Amino acid sequence: MKHLFTAFPLVLAFGAMAQNDLTMNMTCDRYGDETRWRLRDAAGALITSGGPYSDFGTNGAYPQSPVAVPGLADGAYSLIVADAFGDGNCCAYGNGAYALVHDQSGILISGGAITGHGDSIPFVLPPPPPPVGEPTPVTITLVPWAEVSSVVDIAHAGDHRIFVAEQPGVIRIVADSGNVLDTPFLDIQDRVNDSGNEQGLLGLAFDPDYANNGYFYVYYIFGAGSGTSRIARFSVTDDPDVADPASEVVLYSWPQPYTNHNGGDLAFGPDGFLYCGFGDGGSGGDPQNHAQTLTDPLGDMIRIDVNGAPPYTVPETNPHVGSAGGELPEIWASGLRNPWRFGFDVLTGDLWIGDVGQNAVEEVDFWPAGDNSGPNFGWRCYEGNSAYNTAGCAAQSSYIAPVAEHTHGEGWCSVIGGRVYRGVEYPRLYGRYIYTDYCQGDFWTLRPDGAGGFTDERVLSSGMFGWQALAEDVDNALYAANSNGLLYRIEDPCPYALPEITMTEMDLTSTPAEAYFWYFNGGLIEGATGQTYVPLESGSYSVVAQLASGCLLQSEPVDFVYTGIGAFSRMDLLIAPNPANEALEVRAAREWPAGARIVLLDATGREVVRAGVPAVSTVRLATAALRPGAYAVQVRTADGHVLAVKQVAIVH
Repeated sequence: MKHLFTAFPLVLAFGAMAQNDLTMNMTCDRYGDETRWRLRDAAGALITSGGPYSDFGTNGAYPQSPVAVPGLADGAYSLIVADAFGDGNCCAYGNGAYALVHDQSGILISGGAITGHGDSIPFVLPPPPPPVGEPTPVTITLVPWAEVSSVVDIAHAGDHRIFVAEQPGVIRIVADSGNVLDTPFLDIQDRVNDSGNEQGLLGLAFDPDYANNGYFYVYYIFGAGSGTSRIARFSVTDDPDVADPASEVVLYSWPQPYTNHNGGDLAFGPDGFLYCGFGDGGSGGDPQNHAQTLTDPLGDMIRIDVNGAPPYTVPETNPHVGSAGGELPEIWASGLRNPWRFGFDVLTGDLWIGDVGQNAVEEVDFWPAGDNSGPNFGWRCYEGNSAYNTAGCAAQSSYIAPVAEHTHGEGWCSVIGGRVYRGVEYPRLYGRYIYTDYCQGDFWTLRPDGAGGFTDERVLSSGMFGWQALAEDVDNALYAANSNGLLYRIEDPCPYALPEITMTEMDLTSTPAEAYFWYFNGGLIEGATGQTYVPLESGSYSVVAQLASGCLLQSEPVDFVYTGIGAFSRMDLLIAPNPANEALEVRAAREWPAGARIVLLDATGREVVRAGVPAVSTVRLATAALRPGAYAVQVRTADGHVLAVKQVAIVH
């Protein structure tokens, strides 16, 4: 990683209020003693204010100033962030950020970058409601789970414990209750060099057969100065919550030329081999071109078999095995700048990499499972999709392009690679790759677009600086670690299954919900708000169902083929006159079922007339008050089962 300068988070948690609750998150990279903010109403009257704060330089504490504000009435407001002394030192690095969230609706009112030089940010309470029937956007919330410090990696051992690697050289256990065990699982601070901003204990992975062999693997920087990267194996003791620091077996070492860009993430792939991402060695711009040189592991990802002859063997399917050019056989992929965090999709085995950029672009890379052809992700020739240093490089098409990129102009500085959500609690998140950034703090997801690519969507503007790691537990729930000393659980505020449509030859029925909004070919059908809808033409139909907490979730579309309603009748109906004017009569050619009823539906599927079926053969429906147009007569049993549908026209 890079740019790990300290930020101060300011969190305003406004309690339950009669009118509007507001949550504001604000960060600034430095010079807190010169930063002041004010909240004013439309007339300019001061409501509340905060700052300045003590100056803590680049490695100080995180002073917080929570402010409780009484009920905010509907109306216009402004948030002003200013330099208290006027010398231009507030938010000096230009990485300030803010986010205003309306608690009642969960809507992000405003968010983005701040400079601290007198920014005036207008907003209105309450925010406008979403359009009627519009699906609730996919978002996430962050729930504080445990208090831990300096966490740079998260892993599980096949059970319900969460293991967190702290940069100074300690691994701690977070129980499934969120409690952190007092005794560290492993403490190797005596051999870990964490003096540099990007040095320390950087990676953790448990052996796939950990339940039987008790092995786990770490990556750390050893020795003084720039040090040496080590991949080492340790063993657990008879106490399952304590490992043996004396059990270390060093598997792989490589000297580091500089103190930055150390990579260090570890993960077992679906093939059972151990993968490790090395940064390009550091400095800036990869001056020795390590990432395009295959005689050292810097700027590459290696793959080794830890179950082979000690200390490891090289898988025969590694792309450079047997090469005559001096390429390291351990290298599996190349062209990486600093793959700080990467991970495998637990379902498909696909690889996702968050590769930290130089000065302009942060990128996410993707590589499908089972392909061992040796992908080259392009650094230093390209930073993202932009040329960086193309001297001696091949055509751009020779390199693997990122599936997503974000610029430093957006406030990004160090992408934090994440995971594909495969849990069962949050159906809307399933199959989405979730990632974030150290500086900008927004959380984004990537999901397949159906055309071989991915759709990139922002799901949270956290307004928080310092995200460092994101990974899953044994149940595939996701967690994110922040430099503020907290581990957060990622949740969906609308944790419900999407509605499903049951289609018969005559109608469409949604799974139960509090309200329904039907769509035809992507457009809202005005007035179609029942659980069942009777289509009058062929096309694509979907339903948006309102569930608890006001969540509006949309079903997958279904294709309905209309072939003429009259052809579907399960009992013969005679309707006269047709077209109708003042009234129409519905007569059955056989006996009405007990408890049956007749309904008249307009073109939107809305019920406009209803009549019970008496013990007579003919039912009269008044139509004089109805607008001219196409309607459908439907016969239903007492339990709602549709017996017959026929079309009728009404004219006046």
